[in-house]
Amino acid sequence: MTDASFLRSILSPEQVSTTDADRDYHGTDWGTSPAAAAPPDIVVWPESTADVSAVLAAATERGIPVTPFAAGTGVEGNAVPAHGGISLDLTRMDAVLDIRPEDRQIDVEPGVIGADVDEAVAAHGLFFPPLPTSGDMATIGGMIATNASGKRTVKYGKVGDWVRAIEVVLADGSVITAGTRAEKSSSGYDLRDLLIGSEGTLGIVTRATLALAGRPEHTRVGRATFGSLDDATAAAADLVSSGVDVSAAELVDELSARMVNDYVGSDLPEGPTLFLEFQADHGLDREVAFCRAILDAHDPVAVLLDGETDAESVWKPRHELADAVRAYYPALESLHAGDVAVPIGSFSSIVAHVHAVADEHDVPIPTFGHAGDGNVHFDVLVDPDDEAAVAEAHEIYESIVTEAIDLGGTATGEHGIGRGKREFLPIEHGENGVAAMRAIKEALDPHGTLNPGKIFPE
Repeated sequence: MTDASFLRSILSPEQVSTTDADRDYHGTDWGTSPAAAAPPDIVVWPESTADVSAVLAAATERGIPVTPFAAGTGVEGNAVPAHGGISLDLTRMDAVLDIRPEDRQIDVEPGVIGADVDEAVAAHGLFFPPLPTSGDMATIGGMIATNASGKRTVKYGKVGDWVRAIEVVLADGSVITAGTRAEKSSSGYDLRDLLIGSEGTLGIVTRATLALAGRPEHTRVGRATFGSLDDATAAAADLVSSGVDVSAAELVDELSARMVNDYVGSDLPEGPTLFLEFQADHGLDREVAFCRAILDAHDPVAVLLDGETDAESVWKPRHELADAVRAYYPALESLHAGDVAVPIGSFSSIVAHVHAVADEHDVPIPTFGHAGDGNVHFDVLVDPDDEAAVAEAHEIYESIVTEAIDLGGTATGEHGIGRGKREFLPIEHGENGVAAMRAIKEALDPHGTLNPGKIFPE
């Protein structure tokens, strides 16, 4: 157990805890089961960049690992300590520091909740477009750490595309600024993009400048249900490849629809369904008509797209789906909350592969995700107390992830590698690619202080 006395000399007493309750809370996240929890030795709550700098400098000097933590909404164990040490909880650094409507920018600390950014800039007619579905819980720091994305990625891109500059504390306590408030720069190495998505293994973000967009005047939502999964996925791919200006195109398969209906009491048609959203200041009716023509070419059995529709009621089943999956099979557990992404032309192939593997093994695998950008989510549901079933789940999971990579895709579209997908890093990037990544890690964090046990295979 790490001695916390040196931290109490750096921070105030209420910023340091070694209680079992605080340690247990920081030893798990949304995707880590209690059985796999790994509590830190100490939890600290920095309240400034200076606090983060002091903690990292002292920890590095003593050889103590530091794992950044915030909302705990990760699913790959990104924020769960691998080697005890210190859990650095950034949720008290939650200030909106500056809003510059003339630049369409906002400066925030890492503990700011995503939805609070939208609330802070709403009066200026602005919003932060790339928020993930968990944006009402997840923090900006966590989103930057995993380069998160969400349902609107098809139109607006990932969170990292909207980060202009970040203040980062390195392992030795030194502070750097990566990026610039300008829209573009060709000045030196792009440290900003290197640090985005690094899951706290290269540095800790303590301030971020985010770009904003004008809030669109008109939004239209709808959905289309199809007679087969192939029709639904082909329609999604055609929407994107045809250039329809859709801001969201989400897939829910038949099993997922049944689960969420039972969970929230909705009346979603229990068939493969695309949820759709359009945002524009003008020309929206033309884009909706364009979309409708493409949908009709794939023989939908039900379409809700024309006229004004309450967006919240349409989207509710999709937004509640993750919780619905957990509740639907009380005796089962998702051993892997999967996240892979492929080129849009291969979207139908990867979804079909997931269902084929589910049928082959006779295991329920609800499948859904961001159809507009080729990002598929799936849950392999098995009895966690059945060793044979658990082994089979790992086999299924590996089959799906490697198939995505073989299709020219990635092991993770938005959840990150964490500790759950380390084995796939060399499969996707090759041994030389992983060696280059390790060299960067060793250059910036030679003592292995920052979030050890993540990203790289051991």
